[in-house]
Amino acid sequence: MTTDSVRVLVPSGMLGSGFPPEVVERGLELGADVIAVDGGSTDSGPYYLGTGTAKTTAAAVARDLRFLLRAAAKARIPLIVGSCGTSGTDSGVDWVAGIARDILAEEGLGLRIATIYSEQRATDLKEYLDQGRIHPLAPTGDLDPATLESCEHIVAMMGHEPITEALTAGADVVLAGRATDTAVAAAFPLMAGMPAGPAWHAAKIVECGAQCTTNPRSSGVFATIDATGFTIEPLDPAVACTPTSVAAHMLYETADPFSMREPAGTLMVGDATYRALDERRVRVEGSRFEPAPYTNKLEGARITGYETMSFTAIRDPHILGQIGTWAALLRRITVERVTQTLGLGSDEYAFDIRLYGHDAVLEAIDPDTRPPREVGVMLLVSAADQATATAVAKIANPLMLHLPTPDMDYLPSLAFPYSPAETERGAAYEFVLHHVVDVDSPTSLFRINLPEPSDVR
Repeated sequence: MTTDSVRVLVPSGMLGSGFPPEVVERGLELGADVIAVDGGSTDSGPYYLGTGTAKTTAAAVARDLRFLLRAAAKARIPLIVGSCGTSGTDSGVDWVAGIARDILAEEGLGLRIATIYSEQRATDLKEYLDQGRIHPLAPTGDLDPATLESCEHIVAMMGHEPITEALTAGADVVLAGRATDTAVAAAFPLMAGMPAGPAWHAAKIVECGAQCTTNPRSSGVFATIDATGFTIEPLDPAVACTPTSVAAHMLYETADPFSMREPAGTLMVGDATYRALDERRVRVEGSRFEPAPYTNKLEGARITGYETMSFTAIRDPHILGQIGTWAALLRRITVERVTQTLGLGSDEYAFDIRLYGHDAVLEAIDPDTRPPREVGVMLLVSAADQATATAVAKIANPLMLHLPTPDMDYLPSLAFPYSPAETERGAAYEFVLHHVVDVDSPTSLFRINLPEPSDVR
């Protein structure tokens, strides 16, 4: 495949977040060669990887996919979705693929779907660990084999190579498991022979859709990558890209705004220049890519326990005038009563009290020390099993309803917003893998499935 430039249409920052259909039409009018969109990330926490479920609803994903599949078929260009189902588990890929196949059948579109799976087995990864091929990323320490076994799901983060392999094999639609946000947009330009520096830098700028524009609430951006750089423009005619808005996106989710690590190496943008071509478009040149030994990052989530939550609201001005004292008293009496009633030690459960409206966000560094007008008190209990977490929350129930401060001669009545007051949140998860693995090839950890053309019904 030989071409002078590649044009990438990114309709939004995430599949299922929604976009106006006209931004896609505008991208097609500009001559898009590929449609690329991310399907998830770790931003929303470990629950989605731990459970293998999506944070987006099927209806929202189907709505976006329908427009994108129609556009891909109309323009005869590929559609690439990465990190399907939020965390890129195998179940997430199958979930998005099922939605896509239903749409293809309904619309009568004969597009070929390739699925790329990125989940890893603990037993396989133990072999890499035994060979000294798994390394921690700061500040994580060395990996214990037991940590691998404890994970509910483990995914490896792919670069662009599995995606380009699927495209080369004839896929019209690539639905990938966990991938770097940039690989989704960089894959087609790299396959077309565009230089790595501009391709990876452009992919970084467009990864979150319109966040690189003057109105991040709008939708859609368009990147044109060529031999010496790339040009960025928004797909909303009322919005602009400026040198500042484009350059600023290198500050987003990067430890160093001048470099960014990918599986194949490091993008270096310290010498990049950002120049306005007109009121809406920005030209970027000077990016380069430094190859490095190939690694894939691992992500894993495990169950840490079970949670139960209670929430009460306080308007009593006397309590609010000494809300810190009240919260400390709630904590102390709860511990005492749990010990007396349930016989539990401090190592058998834990709880957190968060005072929303006072210091729940900034805690001790909150500069505002005035008495709040009202406070929402969240009690979050965690234990090894759900029954214990709920029992502790129920011990705290009467305290969260009627606990006075030491100087009060009456019982206040606070307010639970719902009944029952305790909400069982189920299993809680944590990320436990922040490691990379040395691999034999860029595709060795991933399974690519390219089926026959879709049946048109």
